[in-house]
Amino acid sequence: MANVTRPRRACRLIIGAIGVIWVLQAGCWQESGNEPALEDAMPDADRSDRNNLDALEVTPIQIQSHTFQVWLATDPDTREKGLMQVSQDELAALPDGAERGMLFLFPLEQNLSFWMHNTITPLDIAYIRGDGQIVRTYTMAPLETRIYPSIEPARYALEVSAGTFSRLGIGAGDHVEIQDSVLKDVR
Repeated sequence: MANVTRPRRACRLIIGAIGVIWVLQAGCWQESGNEPALEDAMPDADRSDRNNLDALEVTPIQIQSHTFQVWLATDPDTREKGLMQVSQDELAALPDGAERGMLFLFPLEQNLSFWMHNTITPLDIAYIRGDGQIVRTYTMAPLETRIYPSIEPARYALEVSAGTFSRLGIGAGDHVEIQDSVLKDVR
């Protein structure tokens, strides 16, 4: 019986190694210079499944001394589409230095989970309680289907370009100032 197990284990290791190599190649795909960027790799049908950023309300929020201009996702449809198909250029900081992002607003505090389905730009996410305190942050890879949970109840989620929170020293325990007026249309 032991002789049968060794070939199976070796076969699993080989298959696993092939999978790792494939994933590594896929991860380097955009950086090779010979392949299209991730935003060019998505089928046109998938590109229509994105928010019209120009139609969304934008508001400033503050974290520490940093200003963010954020699109508001206040209903199930805009929350579901989030920043899908949004390029890195569209998320670039504004000329006045304000960071760009999307603030997801929910009617009640609850355990939240996000993933990166059809999201072509790496993002940071911060889960925020109703009182404005950040409870958890993550950096999320593009097109990843892993689930990122809030771990504890949150009412808001803020997505920005990956690396922004680290660069600005923002993390769990920091307070986010959100104007009360943005809560009026949350569904």
